[in-house]
Amino acid sequence: MKVAFCGSDNASAYDISAGVLKNVCFVDALNLVPHVFLLFITFPILFIGWGSQSSKVQIHHNTWLHFPGHSLRWILTFTLLFVHVCEIAEGIVSDTQMNSRHLHLFLPAIMGFVAATTAIVYYHNIETSNFPKLLLALFLYWIMAFVTKTIKLIRYCEDGVSFSQLRFCITGIMVILYGLLMAVEINVILVRRYVFFMNPQKVKPPEDLQDLGVRFLQPFVNLLSKATYWWMNTLIISAHKKPIDLKAIGKLPIAMRALTNYVCLKEAYEEQKVTNDIYITVLAFGRPILLSSTFRYLADLLGFAGPLCISRIVQGFQNDTAATKKDPSDSYLSSQDFLGNVYVLAVLLFLALILQRTFLQASYYVTIETGINLRGALLAMIYNKILRLSTSNLSMGEMTLGQINNLVAIETNQLMWFLFLCPNLWAMPVQIIMGVILLYYWLRNSALVGAAVILLLAPIQYFIATKLAEAQKSTLDYSTERLKKTNEILKGIKLLKLYAWEHIFCTSVEETRMKELISLKTFALYTSLSSNGLATLSNINIRIPTGQMTMIVGQVGCGKSSLLLAILGEMQTLEGKNLFYWWCFTFSSRNRYSVAYAAQKPWLLNATVEENIIFGSPFNKQRYKAVTDACSLQPDIDLLPFGDQTEIGERGINLSGGQRQRICVARALYQNTNIVFLDDPFSALDIHLSDHLMQEGILKFLQEDKRTLILVTHKLQYLPHADWIIAMKDGYVLREGTLKDIQTKDTELYEHWKTLMNRQDQELEKVSTDSGATLERKTLRRAMYPRESKAQLEDEDEEEEEEEDDDDNMSTAMRLRTKMPWKTCWRYLTSGGFFLLFLMIFSKLLKHSVIVAIDYWLAKWTMDNENKTVNSTNFKSSNKSCNVAVFSTLCGAGIILCLITSLTVEWMGLTAAKNVHHNLLNKIILGPIRFFDTTPLGLILNRFSADTNIIDQHIPPTLESLTRSTLLCLSAIGMISYATPWFLVALVPLGVAFYFIQKYFRVASKDLQELDDSTQLPLLCHFSETAEGLTTIRAFRHEARFKQRMLELTDTNNIAYLFLSAANRWLEVRTDYLGACIVLTAAVTSITYGSDSGLLGLGLLYALTVTNYLNWVVRNLADLEVQMGAVKKVNSFLNMESENYEGTMEPSQVPEDWPQEGEIKIEDLCVRYENNLKPVLKHVKAYIKPGQKVGICGRTGSGKSSLSLAFFRMVDIFDGKIVIDGIDICKLPLHTLRSRLSIILQDPILFSGSIRFNLDPECKCTDDRLWEALEIAQLKNMVKSLPGGLDAVVTEGGENFSVGQRQLFCLARAFVRKSSILIMDEATASIDMATENILQKVVMTAFADRTVVTIAHRVHTILTADLVIVMKRGNILENDTPENLLSQEDGIFASFVRADM
Repeated sequence: MKVAFCGSDNASAYDISAGVLKNVCFVDALNLVPHVFLLFITFPILFIGWGSQSSKVQIHHNTWLHFPGHSLRWILTFTLLFVHVCEIAEGIVSDTQMNSRHLHLFLPAIMGFVAATTAIVYYHNIETSNFPKLLLALFLYWIMAFVTKTIKLIRYCEDGVSFSQLRFCITGIMVILYGLLMAVEINVILVRRYVFFMNPQKVKPPEDLQDLGVRFLQPFVNLLSKATYWWMNTLIISAHKKPIDLKAIGKLPIAMRALTNYVCLKEAYEEQKVTNDIYITVLAFGRPILLSSTFRYLADLLGFAGPLCISRIVQGFQNDTAATKKDPSDSYLSSQDFLGNVYVLAVLLFLALILQRTFLQASYYVTIETGINLRGALLAMIYNKILRLSTSNLSMGEMTLGQINNLVAIETNQLMWFLFLCPNLWAMPVQIIMGVILLYYWLRNSALVGAAVILLLAPIQYFIATKLAEAQKSTLDYSTERLKKTNEILKGIKLLKLYAWEHIFCTSVEETRMKELISLKTFALYTSLSSNGLATLSNINIRIPTGQMTMIVGQVGCGKSSLLLAILGEMQTLEGKNLFYWWCFTFSSRNRYSVAYAAQKPWLLNATVEENIIFGSPFNKQRYKAVTDACSLQPDIDLLPFGDQTEIGERGINLSGGQRQRICVARALYQNTNIVFLDDPFSALDIHLSDHLMQEGILKFLQEDKRTLILVTHKLQYLPHADWIIAMKDGYVLREGTLKDIQTKDTELYEHWKTLMNRQDQELEKVSTDSGATLERKTLRRAMYPRESKAQLEDEDEEEEEEEDDDDNMSTAMRLRTKMPWKTCWRYLTSGGFFLLFLMIFSKLLKHSVIVAIDYWLAKWTMDNENKTVNSTNFKSSNKSCNVAVFSTLCGAGIILCLITSLTVEWMGLTAAKNVHHNLLNKIILGPIRFFDTTPLGLILNRFSADTNIIDQHIPPTLESLTRSTLLCLSAIGMISYATPWFLVALVPLGVAFYFIQKYFRVASKDLQELDDSTQLPLLCHFSETAEGLTTIRAFRHEARFKQRMLELTDTNNIAYLFLSAANRWLEVRTDYLGACIVLTAAVTSITYGSDSGLLGLGLLYALTVTNYLNWVVRNLADLEVQMGAVKKVNSFLNMESENYEGTMEPSQVPEDWPQEGEIKIEDLCVRYENNLKPVLKHVKAYIKPGQKVGICGRTGSGKSSLSLAFFRMVDIFDGKIVIDGIDICKLPLHTLRSRLSIILQDPILFSGSIRFNLDPECKCTDDRLWEALEIAQLKNMVKSLPGGLDAVVTEGGENFSVGQRQLFCLARAFVRKSSILIMDEATASIDMATENILQKVVMTAFADRTVVTIAHRVHTILTADLVIVMKRGNILENDTPENLLSQEDGIFASFVRADM
């Protein structure tokens, strides 16, 4: 066929006798002039001028220099490009119907497309370089294009071309577009004044981008980059070379920060009188919600273009006949003829898919960004509310830490997800209505049947959704209860092991776990507890002298701590006034407005030691050293791996109670405040630390500085140092004044105090050189040693691997990062059972095979109807019956298989979750006590909370979605290939593109998900530690600092999630576009090489499913890779060695009343804490007769506590033995041994529940026995006064009782167990002296006929013992009666007693 610009089949085509502009071909040639002009002008500038500068332009310069009308220009240009595509297609289709090639029909359109593309690239480069004068070239181009298109339109009008002709419509639209672009250019000139004006406008970048830390550029980039997330390319590609960290993602833009959105939401609340939260949310975030909804509607409407185009393609394929050649004089094509071309329809289908997926992803992004903004605002509001909570709200259980954590971690995320799903609420009705209309158009009345089914199923779906919501609500109740029980188990694991109660608490957790799994999963509400709180104060009239030390003393539970809290304004005032704050603000010569406060229960931040001590104050090296010396902290700091830069708290190093207490006291001393409150700072300290703190920290550091000090204490020996004394009793002030005043006015009270002071002086001075502190430091050193040795072993392993592997380190690391954890996946899948795994795989394959069979049968049925002749009526009738029967059978099988597959997946997921949690719980609870000493509690709890939640609720749906998406994509590709084998050739480059997209995305997604998880934990911890330390924070007046920290943590977490969301959009846009290419390829190959319309339509419909599911394959693969990290973490704990609970004797062989006598023989005993540690007991030999009262004493580190643990086999007995009543304890089952002995620990531990449960969790004792134990522990009257008596509520950790009362309950718990042997490990540290004296007498009488072994840090407690054992460095040095040992003047015990006098 001949090629000519105006064609070679019409001689008049070049005739200009009637005028140049009367010739259509010449007018078309005239339209080439503007495009050639633009290309000629811009190409040198683009390829020469900017080629050398592009590398110098910083990334932020590519974003902020937007000229006026920026977005409108991009929209108009994209529209212009689409119209050019239509013009090209119309020209080509018209040309194919000619007898020769007419280049003027499509060549100007092609040049116009190239020119429009060049124009937007040129504009972007000019905008990037901020050189608007070069826009004059575009201004001239728009004018020329507008003029030439207008001439062409006028020419058509003169020729009588009507609107029915497509070319006329296209030309008219282009005239409008060129005119609008010309107007945009004029607007730039008027606003920027870059030409024709004397003073050009200077442009400043947005405030966000003046800060180079802002790297989230979505709000600032051009429209094309916004739509395709092109700006994310750099981050995602760089992730393949270097892991993404917080520095790489930078800060949030100002408009997205939590503070900005909090102010917005708060203003919406304040402006509106209505309390409808949804209305206020819409008011605050209405514009982005409306924008997202608009995008969603456009996407949904474009979604119907796919089925319509496929329908027209199939019809066009069926009616395909030889194309008739048109007369050259009639070169105009109608819109109907144009849309009847199957290739045109294929291109329109492709463009519709591109637009539809672009609008859909834009809708997703806007809703996610809005949801993140809402979450940030809500977190700020919740935090402000927490800062205003009263102490009673927390202590009385009205608001628990579990509730706060669920509110922060779950409820705010639920609201965020609700906003994500909002567009679906109003988009779904449109989809249903449009779908029914289209079905009615194709199927007529049959479509109404389908609509009726939808209406009938709506109430059922609503009912199911309601029931599901109820199940979801109950799930959190069980989940919260399970986590609370698990947390209590971990905190009290030592007690549980010593009392052999592991199985009781383990069973309780397992029961709650089963309820949690049965009740469907997901989101949360929070539970609450209710009980009595702090002591009630009445008739309090006191004064605190300024610049002096005031001591508050009294028995346990008398209201000392409550008085301190009342002064701080933390108690609910029923009557009277608290003038403390007026006094605090008016008395200040040095602007010290806050209060330094150390609570009775130590409260630490999840931060370094230094940050905990300075607590936001300026760092002063001299002051810092003085404080750490006063609190004897330097030796402890020296033991930490990074000194005072070591992180402590729940996520850091485990410290002892005394070390935590001293850090809190150091914090109070360091602050430059007039007023210092210390609530029982000596309770967890030994006498040497107490004396040192009193002399160096209080009398010297505080008193010399003339600071006002209020000190709550049980240490009455310090009363002579007090300037003012307040004596409390039963919630009221018993006496107030100086010690001399009380001596004069209340002689009886003074004499009582004097007796106790003398006793305390005798018992506490110089008992051991450094007892408590050295013990704590030794424990800390033991905790550090395994970490260091483990890290050293890991380093050695890494060095060996490096020697073996000569490859580049970075590439090796990248291989590990890009590799899927298939072994972990297999371990998870098999944890649900091989049968369920096989059943799931088989049912899924069978289900998808049936789905494909149903679609294929419909296509075959359609083909049969087309191929049968009209005369074969009977055959058609019988064939129809056969087709209906087969189709119905396949549909029924598909429904059943869908049900079976769903049940199998859920069943397998629940079974796997159940087995993994069961194995983890049993492994942890049966683990050695050393594991809990060396592993942070927060780390263990994270396995039961976050990781278990992932295994329960995330992995099963991800796995199901991955398998479904993969099988659907494979089915689609298989069906298209079956219909058109040539498609496989085109599939190769698409497959390569898909491989690289998923490869880069998976690495970046994993990094971003890990960043999201790692930034969420500090945020949750900050909320928890704020709730725990409310009193301290408010006393120090640091609310603003903590609020700022919360905003920073929220923004950090939000930016990580925002980048993750943008990365997901990056993937989905590319896989969607790749899916659209698959559809276009399938359409073109099917039209060109296909032979059957039914298979063609089926292939195209399957191609559309590829578009929907291709990105989910990659997304789910990336999600599964990250989620398997939770399984890997759990598996790492499952590899831990458990305690050996088995013995050589069967439990039935042990007498039921063993040990009856209480005889103990220690024969050549050697003990160590771990195989790689030195022995702590060396060849110890001792004999304890039945019923003897034995005291074991010695300096710290002598092995006293290790010996007490050896009785329970809590440590490794690697040589020698302990024989109790003739039985070697190493032969006994561990549970049997521990259940037959009793011990009283130093640290008080209570569990949530009732008092009865805390005393007797096995429910073996009568009420009389429990009341007797309470009476012995001096708690009977107090418990009787509580509502419920023995069934009175104990809150989490026993927070509704004072520390002293908790210790008394622990003493009562030991008395409840009927055992002939009792081990006492200094259990009176937190109770006052009077109560301790009573207890010592009670122990001697209540256990008169039993063997009592007392680990004594205070020598006076064992002077009445039958036998005294003196230990040093793991050896027994002295072993005799107290009298005989005292007679040896040069003996160690005698020296202890002499030092005690």
